[in-house]
Amino acid sequence: MAVIAQENTAATKDTNQPTMNVLPIIAVLLSGAFVAILSETILNVALNAIMADFGVASSTVQWLVTGYMLVIGTLVPISAYFMQRFTTRQLFIAAMSLFTLGTLISGFSPVFSILLVGRLTQAVGTAIMIPLLINIILTVIPVERRGAAMGMVGLVIMFAPAIGPTVSGLIVENFTWRWLFYFILPVALLSLLFGMRVLTNISETSKPKLDVLSFILSTLGFGGIVYGFSAAGKGDATFADPIVFSTLLIGIVALALFSWRQLKLETPLLDIRVFRYPMFLLGLLLVMLVMMTMFAMMLVMPIYMQGALLFSAVLTGLVMLPGGLLNGAMSPFMGRLFDKFGPRPLLIPGTLILAAIVFTYRFTIPGVPVWFVIVQQAILMIAVAMIMMPAQTNGLNQIPAKLYPHGTAIMNTLMQVSGAIGAALFISVMENGQQSYLTGNGIENPTSEELASALTYGSQQSFSTGFYLALAAVVLAFLVKRSKQMN
Repeated sequence: MAVIAQENTAATKDTNQPTMNVLPIIAVLLSGAFVAILSETILNVALNAIMADFGVASSTVQWLVTGYMLVIGTLVPISAYFMQRFTTRQLFIAAMSLFTLGTLISGFSPVFSILLVGRLTQAVGTAIMIPLLINIILTVIPVERRGAAMGMVGLVIMFAPAIGPTVSGLIVENFTWRWLFYFILPVALLSLLFGMRVLTNISETSKPKLDVLSFILSTLGFGGIVYGFSAAGKGDATFADPIVFSTLLIGIVALALFSWRQLKLETPLLDIRVFRYPMFLLGLLLVMLVMMTMFAMMLVMPIYMQGALLFSAVLTGLVMLPGGLLNGAMSPFMGRLFDKFGPRPLLIPGTLILAAIVFTYRFTIPGVPVWFVIVQQAILMIAVAMIMMPAQTNGLNQIPAKLYPHGTAIMNTLMQVSGAIGAALFISVMENGQQSYLTGNGIENPTSEELASALTYGSQQSFSTGFYLALAAVVLAFLVKRSKQMN
């Protein structure tokens, strides 16, 4: 954070704002973002307990996760409008108030429907908070220092979900699932009160007209795609399922109409002209590919470790933890290297390491020592740290300041979409591989050993898909150049 504090004067010169202390502003936004992102993963291990408590099926309880992603996927696109229409202070207070209210509702919910309302209210606050944080950094931090600042964002974004399952596992094991919300509530409340005290307005506001049709098309488009891919990755649903197929089709058509309308509007809801800037487009594609590849490892590996490698649930969580913590710790360091050397010295070796380590997962077979899997995961997450922040920052650096809200909204939206696509794609590949193994070997009533072999085969197919995506990222990395901000 010291490097952020050093930029107070420079930031005020760039934005023509009165002298301000940038450090507490960024600290407030980071604290809000931390609890918001932590809440995305902290509930996953408690789903079984919630099912037992409320007597709901797994297909119902999954809405606590799917609904959260759906709200974020549909509201982040409109965040560009919010950031032009309302002040920094207004948006932060609104976002953290909604998140705190949602946490309170969830913690004291008497029935499942109230719990779901609380989760969706949390998601509304999260959908505003994350783009707001990145947009403020782009506004107050000069281009030559943004890498370090974005590195701090990377630390928060990766550290929160990394510790989420571990913290939630400890809480659920010793208390009830409600303590997950009781744990978050005071942190969220303190962040809100601190923000109300120290946060000042940074960017200038205007009164853009909200195009209602664009909002409807955006909601149907991004919401349909996120829901369709999320549904395709759950249970027995496939892309051929009528509900999944029709939802994806509606989403794609609505998104095409939305894009066409944005080009016709004088003041678009989401200005897609940011795609005219090649480094932004390359950075976005890299981020999406890495998100999809990372989801392959983060989703398939826990299933594979427990089902084929026979790791316990606790051991699986501990194996995954060092990589996430290491990724968060490396992000600020990578940010400083980006400021000094630019994106290519990080992106090229980072994508090569990513491709190489994903390839080694094909050799992770039953009987492999635990330390080997831990090292694999750690190297994978180091590679992700070398790619995500430089690709994102270099891409956003090229677009003009007036397009910052639109660029951050598009990048955050497509990160959510690519995460949903990655989750569905790799789970589907794994399950199809399992079925192919059983069918090909004429196994109708598989034993536990045969099921483990089928899971191993399916997981290897999924890892191969991740390897091909990593190779595509290598190609893109060689095309990236250090960007200069356009006027």
